[in-house]
This record gives sequence, C-alpha cells and structure tokens, in this order.
Amino acid sequence: MGLSLLRTKPLATLLQDTTSEKHRLRRALGPWDLTALGIGCIIGVGIFVLPGVQAAKNAGPGIILSFAIAAAACACSALCYAELAAMIPVAGSAYTYGYATLGELPAWIIGWDLILEYMVAAVLVSTGWSAYLVNLLHQAGFDLPHAICASPWDTPPGSFNLPAVVIVVLLSALLIRGIRESSRVNFVIVVVKLAVVVFFIALAGRHVDPKNWTPFMPFGFKGVMTAAAIVFLAYVGFDAVSTAAEEARNPQRDMPIGIMGSLAVATVLYIVVAAIMTGVVPYTRLGVADPVALVLNELGMRWPSAIISVGAIGGITSVLLVLLLGQPRILFSMSRDGLLPSFLSTVHPRFRTPYLTTIATGTIVAVAAAFTPIDVSSALCSIGTLFAFLIVCAGVIVLRRSRPELHRPFRVPLFPVLPALGVVLCAYLMASLPGSAWVRFAVWLVIGLFIYVGYGYRRSKIA
Repeated sequence: MGLSLLRTKPLATLLQDTTSEKHRLRRALGPWDLTALGIGCIIGVGIFVLPGVQAAKNAGPGIILSFAIAAAACACSALCYAELAAMIPVAGSAYTYGYATLGELPAWIIGWDLILEYMVAAVLVSTGWSAYLVNLLHQAGFDLPHAICASPWDTPPGSFNLPAVVIVVLLSALLIRGIRESSRVNFVIVVVKLAVVVFFIALAGRHVDPKNWTPFMPFGFKGVMTAAAIVFLAYVGFDAVSTAAEEARNPQRDMPIGIMGSLAVATVLYIVVAAIMTGVVPYTRLGVADPVALVLNELGMRWPSAIISVGAIGGITSVLLVLLLGQPRILFSMSRDGLLPSFLSTVHPRFRTPYLTTIATGTIVAVAAAFTPIDVSSALCSIGTLFAFLIVCAGVIVLRRSRPELHRPFRVPLFPVLPALGVVLCAYLMASLPGSAWVRFAVWLVIGLFIYVGYGYRRSKIA
C-alpha cells in the first residue's frame, strides 16, 4: 500500500484526459484574458480589505514590508507555477502538478488543501464585498439593517450576511453560463478597478504624513512576519490562473505571461497603497473591512469615498469571480481522476463548464459567508495558500531530477536556488501564523485523509 500511495499519473494520461468529450473544457482564453484573471483575483482583497486589519493588529506601518516579503516568496512560487503550467496545461493547478510529480497521496493532500484555500478565500472576499456595499449605500443615504449585514460573531453581532450570499449566488450563475462570458466580465471589471486604484493613489498620496509611519514596526518584526503570512493570500490570483490552463488557447506560451504579468502589476500597487494608507491614517484606526474608504472619509472626501467604494465593489467582485472559477476546476480534476465521485466531473453539454462543482462551491461559500467573521477566514486561508505554494516549488525540483527529458516551454531561472528559496520562505511564513490557524488546518487535513482512505484510494482510476 505504501508504494501505491505514491503512484504518479503519467503526463501523457493527464493530457489525454483533456480530449474526452464528456470531460472536455472549452479553450477560449488568450494571454490578456489570463493576465486579467490574475489581476482580477490578486488586486482586490489585498488592497481593499487586508491592509487595514493587518496594520492595526499585527504590523503597523510595517505592513509595507509585509507585502514586500510576501511578494518575494510569491515570485519564487510564481516562477515554479509558470514552469509547471506551461509543461502540464491541465486544469487542477497544484493538485495536478503534485499528481504528476509527487504521487497520489501528496496530490490528494494538495487538492484537499486547495479546496480549503479557495473556499475560505471566497468567504473572506464576499465578506469584504458586503462591507464596501454597506459603506456605499450609507454614503448614498440608505442604511441596510445591521442584522442582515453581519455574522453572529462580528462586533456588533448580526444575524447573517445577506449581501455576501447574494453576490456569491449571482457570480456562480455567471460561471455556469460560460468561461468566455465570465472572462469578458472580469476584463471590464479589471480595467475599472485599476483606474480606481490609481485614482486613490493620486487623491490620497499628497496627504501622507511621514509621522504616521513612526513607530514603523510597533509589534516588532514578528508582527510584520505574521502579517506577511496572512496577506500572502492576496497573491493567490496567479494560482487561479493555473487552474484555467485547460481553457487557454496556447498554454505553453500564455500561462507564464499571465502568471508573472499579473504578479508584477499587483506587487507594485499593493506596496504603494499600503504606504499611503498608513501614512494618512494612524494604523490603530485601520482595523476595518473597508480601509480605503475609511482613509478618504477621514480626509473628508465623501464623494471620492463613494467612488472608491464602487471601484472596490467591482474589484472585489472580480476577485470573487476568479476564486469561484478556480475552486470548481480543482474538484473537477479530482473527480476526473476518480478521487471524488465521478458525476462531479460532468461538463454542461451546452456551456462546456463544470456546472455541478460550480453549484456545489457556490452553495457552500454562500452559507459560510453568511455566518463567518472576516478575521477567522483570513488566517485560515493563508495557511492553505502557503502550503500549496510550498508543494509547487518542491514539485519543480523533484520533476527536474526525475524527468529531465520532458519538454519545458518555460524554465525557472537560477535553478535550484529559486525553487528552494520558495520552499524556505513559504515554510517560514507558515510558521509565523497563529496556532489557531494550524489547529483548523490540521483538522481539515485529517478529515481529508479519512475521505481519501474511505473513497479515493479505492476508486482512483490509475489504481
């Protein structure tokens, strides 16, 4: 049994699975679409939600450094993702790469981890979306009842978060409709939100007071690293690009462009916005779900705050859209391999989308978003993201050694230094997370192992 747990799926079999009419997805995405998917998922919660909470609780103005550290770890991981995505253009992201390189049990652990990562991230983002919608309606003179805009564990408590539920349901319906339609909507939203971010930088940048950056690390370097580990989830967007590899028209060329291009744009904007945010408002007052709007409200800019809230709603919508796009494709790939029930890999006969896994994902995320506070979901999502990235970096090293003859349209430079550095940085950031995140993560993995032993191990198609 020990060796069978490490059975790998041949690359030829992975590619052959994509040609089956029953399980074939539509190839409709070009390099601009893939880059927009990455930007759509990366630039959103990392600018509009996370900086304020993490500056107030963990890093202070050092949140600027937190984003830089997280970006360095992401750069190593992104290069590894680019190599594997170009070489294995199949849906499933790190799960598929793990199956081809490390074996079935490690692949199951990665896939189960990715389910946690995407679902929890979607819950986090939908909660932030709700907060910005409430702020926008307040600016317009209309206040929604707090009872239907907050979870029972928020402060002050509510009953459930209705706006978060509504947006999840609407986007799930769009994703069932088709990948081309979803990509077009995402592209328009990305253009709008980039314009809004630049607008915020131009408007608030001249009000920065360097005194607000002192002390720079009020919680010490440990706090900066804790924040870096949590804001790491803001970079999950390039992983989402890799989940769409099977729907790219020319994945060998376009996947590296989409992954690296989206990461570069996002990193610059993250650091600039974090610097402005903490330079305008003292970090102690930024612990809210809509810190960008708070900054403009503090400056007395009511109508720009409303505009930013509109942009933030659009920006966060695209993040949620891509997260809800990525998760079903992870489940789809695991089902196609037999590790989950086979009916989940059924493709809609007209739209060519994994509609059953999309419905399942949307339902679970909507229910969780209604009752989960934002701080719980952010820490839990980060540990899943970091673990997946660590595995991808290790997978590149393993595959270079075990299968050196494979054609690699894109190769990680400075091998093996950069993949090894990615492993070390991701492991260090994981160690910086609070113990509660580790406990929840361990419980989730134990549940997953029970499901694999009881179902996936016996039903695996390569068994």
